[in-house]
Amino acid sequence: MTGTPTRVLVLNSGSSSVKYQLLDMSDGSRLAQGLVERIGEETSRLAHTPLHGGGGTRERLAPIPDHAAALKAVAEELAADGLGLDSPELAAIGHRVVHGGLRFTEPTVIDDEVIAEIERLVPVAPLHNPANLLGIRTAMSLRPDLPQVAVFDTAFHTTMPESAARYAIDVETADAHRIRRYGFHGTSHAYVSRETARLLGKEPEEVNVIVLHLGNGASASAVRGGRCVDTSMGLTPLEGLVMGTRSGDVDPAVTFHLKRVAGMSADEIDVLLNKRSGLVGLCGDNDMREIRRRVDEGDERAVLAFDVYIHRLKKYIGAYYAVLGRVDAVAFTAGVGENSAPVREAAIAGLEELGLAVDAGLNAVRSGEARVISPEYARVAVAVVPTDEELEIARQTFALTAGGATEGATAGGSDGGSGGMSGNAPENTAEKVNA
Repeated sequence: MTGTPTRVLVLNSGSSSVKYQLLDMSDGSRLAQGLVERIGEETSRLAHTPLHGGGGTRERLAPIPDHAAALKAVAEELAADGLGLDSPELAAIGHRVVHGGLRFTEPTVIDDEVIAEIERLVPVAPLHNPANLLGIRTAMSLRPDLPQVAVFDTAFHTTMPESAARYAIDVETADAHRIRRYGFHGTSHAYVSRETARLLGKEPEEVNVIVLHLGNGASASAVRGGRCVDTSMGLTPLEGLVMGTRSGDVDPAVTFHLKRVAGMSADEIDVLLNKRSGLVGLCGDNDMREIRRRVDEGDERAVLAFDVYIHRLKKYIGAYYAVLGRVDAVAFTAGVGENSAPVREAAIAGLEELGLAVDAGLNAVRSGEARVISPEYARVAVAVVPTDEELEIARQTFALTAGGATEGATAGGSDGGSGGMSGNAPENTAEKVNA
């Protein structure tokens, strides 16, 4: 092999799963992808799909005790396709990390200081950062010589002004315990806002976009000229829109009421709001396809769940329209946003005075391509823009590490600004509705 290595392995490590993709950044093509799930259980499963030279998905059904074993199994599957982790064409490994706080504002080459800071953020991301760290440590043990890059879900939202990021509580208490709005799904919001501008034939700096990332976890963002100025998720991914199993916005006093009147503990209330609320709490389902089927049959609980979901969504569209002042596009993305025409239609209905409308024929088309679904006369474009968080992570990782860019790119940054710490504070085809 000659020239600069161009392949990037993207890892998204959850508490009991690892999703991965191998991409060639010379053309953005995918070479392989897969999922390891139920890690630590008796019925672990690895599904691996090579995406070059044909061949279907291969499955392993066997116990996979921990993340180290999971990544070793992934390495074996890649090696079987001639894409092993020891390949000289592998340039770097990019890791999705959910919470970067205020320290990480850009993708960051991982070192001991970065790992320590991700650990310090565990109290504000107890479900996500520990799993992300497992993936990082395991990958570093497998390829200690290779640049490893953390790409943070929160980074895109660090451009929010203090007026949007601050909660109106005692400042000293908030600062002591890192309480503020951080936002999540940042790689998706960054990618989709940029792709929406491209769809409109403009530069990101010229466009104001409301991005609606609607999956099992759901969030909205207001993006002005390529920079996030507000987002719906907050200290945690619980705030904001109605989600598959999460409540989204509730009166904070609900927690006090449940403790005093229902005798529920803090942990029980946590489980209620994060796992037994949202669509599943309202109607028992969190799959939008099933909810819509029940709506069509006249199921009252499904109708209520759908109406509550749409009402909250419509409120955020209106709020972010006011925040931005001028809106060029509203972009739907992620599993529900990309695939549920009824959700898109209902969310925009009644907003004609704001210049928003949906063309029924265009909205009904199912496609994996970015597309405008508003009529030509609409003042504001309504678009469906498939998200690609893995490609976004790979792009950021490659841009940071390729061509010797890792020289001096430490946690504190380099002269070229490639570090990401500031000293100042694949599956979108389903309509199943977590960060």
